[in-house]
Amino acid sequence: MDVSILVQTVELHGVLEIPKGAVSIVIFAHGSRSGRKSERNSLVAKELRRLGVASLFIDLLTEEEDRVYENRFNMEILTERLIAVTKWCIEQEKSRGLRIGYFGASTGAAAALSAAAYWGTKIKAVVSRGGRPDLAMEVLDLIESPTLMIVGGEDKQVIDLNRQAYQKIGAIKKMEVIQGATNLFEEERAMGKVAELTGLWFVKYL
Repeated sequence: MDVSILVQTVELHGVLEIPKGAVSIVIFAHGSRSGRKSERNSLVAKELRRLGVASLFIDLLTEEEDRVYENRFNMEILTERLIAVTKWCIEQEKSRGLRIGYFGASTGAAAALSAAAYWGTKIKAVVSRGGRPDLAMEVLDLIESPTLMIVGGEDKQVIDLNRQAYQKIGAIKKMEVIQGATNLFEEERAMGKVAELTGLWFVKYL
């Protein structure tokens, strides 16, 4: 189901899917050059729905805003909007009462971690795929949500950034390295492994 969420004067577009009997929902915060039509994240959402978990894909930037490269790294804007989207999710009749988790990719992962730090225990679990948690370094110690970091084994720089961030998180945490995968997880079976690990994490903590 297509949804529009008004945040201040900006209308954000997304897709909400709630399987019958769902008790939890994962909000997807996409990375740079990605959005609600991301095939890779759709694979993850499909696995979650198979497990009975609802999903909300949302573009945190408008098409015009996304054309400005710097906006993709503006953590203040991305985080504020994810917080607002989460509030919308809490208040909407269709999603009210569902336990909430975040799935973030690339810069979207930093927004997810920052928003999780803001919401505290209201966010039950977070998964970061090929994330840039270093962009949220100042708030990582405030996170209370069980956090899973998934990185590609060939993505050496991002592995280092995730290891540094991992040390700052005081909540339940785990880091998974998918051998042979690069930053976009385009290799055969790489995204399948991401979906599997993500599903297990959310089933356990969400």
